[in-house]
Amino acid sequence: MQTNWWQNAVFYQVYPRSFQDSNGDGIGDIQGIIQRLDYLADLGVNVIWLSPVYQSPNVDNGYDISDYQAINPEYGSMVDMEQLIEAAKIRKIKIVMDLVVNHTSDQHPWFLEARKSKDNPYRDFYIWRDPATDGSVPNDLQSNFKGSAWAFDAVTGQYYLHFYAKEQPDLNWQNPKVREAVYQMMTWWLQKGIGGFRMDVIDLIGKEPDRKIKENGPQLHAYLQEMNARVLSQYDVVTVGETWGATPEIGQMYSNPNRHELSMIFQFEQINLDKQSGMTRWDLKPLIPAELHAVFSKWQLALDGVGWNSLFWSNHDLPRIVSRWGDDSQYREKSAQALAIYLHMLKGTPYIYQGEEIGMTNYPITSYHEIEDIESRRVYQQRQQQGYAISDILNGINAKGRDNARHPMQWNGKNQSGFTDGTPWLPVNPNYLEINVELAKQDERSIYATYQQLIKLRKRNAIIRQGRFENVPTGNQNVISYKRMLGEQSWLVIINLSKNRESYTLPIQHFGPNQKIISNNLLLNKIATSGVLQPYDALVVAIGNEEK
Repeated sequence: MQTNWWQNAVFYQVYPRSFQDSNGDGIGDIQGIIQRLDYLADLGVNVIWLSPVYQSPNVDNGYDISDYQAINPEYGSMVDMEQLIEAAKIRKIKIVMDLVVNHTSDQHPWFLEARKSKDNPYRDFYIWRDPATDGSVPNDLQSNFKGSAWAFDAVTGQYYLHFYAKEQPDLNWQNPKVREAVYQMMTWWLQKGIGGFRMDVIDLIGKEPDRKIKENGPQLHAYLQEMNARVLSQYDVVTVGETWGATPEIGQMYSNPNRHELSMIFQFEQINLDKQSGMTRWDLKPLIPAELHAVFSKWQLALDGVGWNSLFWSNHDLPRIVSRWGDDSQYREKSAQALAIYLHMLKGTPYIYQGEEIGMTNYPITSYHEIEDIESRRVYQQRQQQGYAISDILNGINAKGRDNARHPMQWNGKNQSGFTDGTPWLPVNPNYLEINVELAKQDERSIYATYQQLIKLRKRNAIIRQGRFENVPTGNQNVISYKRMLGEQSWLVIINLSKNRESYTLPIQHFGPNQKIISNNLLLNKIATSGVLQPYDALVVAIGNEEK
């Protein structure tokens, strides 16, 4: 496969509302991001994925866009945005915009026009249906935010489709005028010099609601190929699609360069591994590390040579990874380092979510009134109506709720952790006195130092970026291992992803030279064919190429 710049890059997601406030209003902003660019450059990242800063009523924190070509005043102005693009460019960092084109805000001019009358020129920009014969919703399609995906509009007596909040009506991608308007807007942004797009719920644009097809509709890939031909192919940019319903086979279709669709996708198969079978993600069960490794291994092998993997633990929709699959108390630093080493040694493009590099944790709540996120509020209300105990509802939200990742970035031990001089829109986690950037940068063995080292290793070693992947059985479901191989090089990765001492046995007769590449345990320097690992031990060694 041809190598592209984004295959050698490390991405960092900035959730602007919570990253850095520059004017004391408690809301992070674009000038705040500019202030922190040197931090990101020092960490070593090449690309900022910027969550939406467009004009928005903020029903869904910016994922309900009312003007694609304007900046929400709480974040700044278009001049600020242009300054960010240029300031990042000076530091050799590209800006990737979050593109939300499955739906808009109900305050977008297109929808304000569309709802005026059935014959309005913008009517078919959205999906409208008559009521069922009994006057109820057209069919039983459900919103991802709970309840019906249809909302009644009394002005014209029809329902419109919304797979998220009712204030987020779905665009009708079957209408070529919609696609043309989107392509013009994308081109406008690319001409400003951005490095590409992260495409929000892009697998929904091929929806066919009358057939109850939500994800992976029959025209989805045709739309993406048209988008590529009309816009993306004209620029040297990266595209990553959010695709909750993707299988490895579908992943190949998206990211195979011969198909001219996207650079890569976010796939979420592993995200459901800690929920009870047949239940919702709010019904919890412990993660089995071997199952996690099986999913990553499957995607590593399926996309090898025909597509490209994205590698991530967290984002603005997911809880903090050290609280979820590590141990955010006794082994917080060590487990965060183990998770980082596991992910960053895989083949693909790594994504770091803000605060992940210092081991920020979830923010537990004790009541409904502390919930900001629209999805978590609706989950609470629905499960309360279904008879769940309040304690169980809160346990689920504390484990999986989206607010966990959205509490402000923890920069130092000063007031509000250096995020703002005012009152933050969400409270700062009280553990900021122990967990913050300033402390992490002073400790050469910190989580931050591990991330910095992993980024340097990736940039300097083609085996990480290009090498083959091979799963290595360990005989223990809590100990996971794999090899990366390129030419005469062979590296072995082994991780104990549990808080207990665990034994392992590897099906390898002889390692040859055994040189440590990186570890989170100073006493762990070499690997044997069998042995015992301490809690959350992680080690990468060069073992030579046993194929010779």
